[in-house]
Amino acid sequence: MDNPYSSSYANPYTVAAQPVDVRAAFIRKTYAHLGGAILVFALIEAALMSIPDIENTVFGILSASPYSWLMVLGGFMAVSWIADKWAMSDTSAGMQYLGLSVYVIAQAIIMLPLLLMAKWQVGDTSLIMKAGGVTLLLFLGLTVVAFTTKKDFSFLGGMLKIVGMIALGLIVVAVIWPGAFTLGLWFSVAMVIFAAGSILYSTSNIIHHYQTSQHVAAALGLFASVAMLFWYVLRIFMSRD
Repeated sequence: MDNPYSSSYANPYTVAAQPVDVRAAFIRKTYAHLGGAILVFALIEAALMSIPDIENTVFGILSASPYSWLMVLGGFMAVSWIADKWAMSDTSAGMQYLGLSVYVIAQAIIMLPLLLMAKWQVGDTSLIMKAGGVTLLLFLGLTVVAFTTKKDFSFLGGMLKIVGMIALGLIVVAVIWPGAFTLGLWFSVAMVIFAAGSILYSTSNIIHHYQTSQHVAAALGLFASVAMLFWYVLRIFMSRD
């Protein structure tokens, strides 16, 4: 039977051009690494949140300067870029895993203040658990859509870049002028939609565009999208509690 994914792709090394068993193995590896990344992320967050007086330490650092959060965000973006380059490496499996590991740690660090705020808001981790459950359901639904339609969502790439730059600009403005500009519920809703599009795009790349040796990079791309979705789903829960 002809490969339904391969007709539009000239590169014989992409997953789309491979036999069914090779594609299935790549997908299994990708989602196994994604699951591992999520587990490690959760363990890191649990360890960090169990540190005595961690709230005062974290928020003390962030309140040291009006631009502390911008510096943290800038550092995260730089680390993310480096980690993605390492994960995409064709020369070293060790470098790929280092990239994924670095990104998971960076994501855990930048997510920590939001998780601490969510825990402080209700006195326990119930909001975090609810947001995690909703994120999982949304992710599963979007994954089913991507795999059952077999549609190539790569056309979303340019749109996601533009929207992402606009969102980043709004975040910077909100940090610099917090009294004049705030990011409320509707921004979080819009970013959930953006994250959903990113998941469709990343999942489509897994089906169509990655090479068979790039399952670590594929897992990193998916993990980044899932983490963004979780961030804004949690913000929605916090705004409504």
